[in-house]
Amino acid sequence: MEIDLGIETSQRKAIADGLSRLLADTYTLYLQTHNFHWNVSGPMFNSLHLMFEGQYNELALAVDLIAERIRSLGFQAPGTYSAFAKLSSIAEVEGVPPAKEMIAILLKGQEAVVRTARSLFPLVDAAHDESTADLLTQRMQVHEKTAWMLRSLLE
Repeated sequence: MEIDLGIETSQRKAIADGLSRLLADTYTLYLQTHNFHWNVSGPMFNSLHLMFEGQYNELALAVDLIAERIRSLGFQAPGTYSAFAKLSSIAEVEGVPPAKEMIAILLKGQEAVVRTARSLFPLVDAAHDESTADLLTQRMQVHEKTAWMLRSLLE
């Protein structure tokens, strides 16, 4: 069935492609955060274990919102590890780093998600896609705040 949202098909496709990169970054960060939640140790164990849990729960909800926006635009959302690996700007982490390194890695991941979201605004603005702009703004606010909190732990 034809989609008539007031956004040209080519614009919807470009936005959906960008959102797919955002989805991949968000899912990769979710997986890293959950892994670190499971494997953190050391003197900051309890506070980091709880902090990481809150972060991965928030990310789990976010991937659904992003994927549903892609679907609302009329395109398939990626949903495999191989697709996410190709699309994500966040590298996988091998092994279990020390707690302070975990914080630094997650900080970089949060900032990467912000950059990916921010990069979509020219496409979204040109298409007058306020729904996607709202989603991006909300995601950026969460990731910028989380980055600030992680950065504060490293000072």
